[in-house]
Amino acid sequence: MLNLLPHLVNGLMLGLLFALIALGFTLIVGLMEQINLAHGSLFALGAYVALQFLGPRPPLPPELAAQWLDLAPGWRYGLALIIAPCAVGILGIAVELCMRRTYGKDPLYGLLLTFGAAMVIEEGIRLVWGTRDHVLPVPAAVSGAFLFHDLIWSTYRFYAAGIALAVIALVWLLIEKTPYGAIIKAGAHDSEMVRALGINLSRLRLGVFVFGTMLAAFAGIILAPVWGIRPHMGVDAVIPAFLIIVLGGVGSFWGAVVAALLVGLAIGLTGAYASEWSLLSIYILLVAVVSVRARGLFGKKSMLEA
Repeated sequence: MLNLLPHLVNGLMLGLLFALIALGFTLIVGLMEQINLAHGSLFALGAYVALQFLGPRPPLPPELAAQWLDLAPGWRYGLALIIAPCAVGILGIAVELCMRRTYGKDPLYGLLLTFGAAMVIEEGIRLVWGTRDHVLPVPAAVSGAFLFHDLIWSTYRFYAAGIALAVIALVWLLIEKTPYGAIIKAGAHDSEMVRALGINLSRLRLGVFVFGTMLAAFAGIILAPVWGIRPHMGVDAVIPAFLIIVLGGVGSFWGAVVAALLVGLAIGLTGAYASEWSLLSIYILLVAVVSVRARGLFGKKSMLEA
């Protein structure tokens, strides 16, 4: 059992991190009925923007840059967790404004547009930061390892899982306990009725898209020390995220969380016995679930099925 314990724990932690990636994706798909293929590239961009702020030359005027570098590493890291998602959110506004011409049309138009946006962002990353891999520095307090039951555990992985759990809880509170969350759920259920009630649907879509974009960027920063930073890391994120929302059910909050945990456990447990099957296991899991429940674990009928 002790031999299995690290794989179970790592699987659960990986599942929480996958949930963090998938939440922004599922909010956008649930409300806007659009599959945002640029989600992975925005995830990668969040990590790169944070890297720029945590490096030796932050993108600030000389006086502010000197003050920034005088801050303790923990403060710089905490501020980067706020600044980088906000910066990526501005790009999210531009992407959503471009997507408006695709609303109400065949979903393929939005799919192609976001695919093009993903390619532009990824190539932009290569032009600005190059093609080599980078490592995101983290404060000493959350780096390193500790010994427990004669096993060595990564401190940062527990920190990242804790942050992911906190963000999942905050997103749930926003969706379930606030008036804005009620409007989002109503828009996902019947957007025309929301429009008839006098709610600005364009502004609502913009807000949800930018929020989903910021969640993607935040997830990129949290996962960067685990996965490393490279231009194509967005592909490594968007494929599991898409698989998770299909597995959990399109537009379902808890479906995304449960599916992410199942995917994490599948990878962790498979890695314990047959590491070469670890990635294949999540596709086998998808086939097994969708064969029984075509709309996923918690899925309901979506406009994407029309």
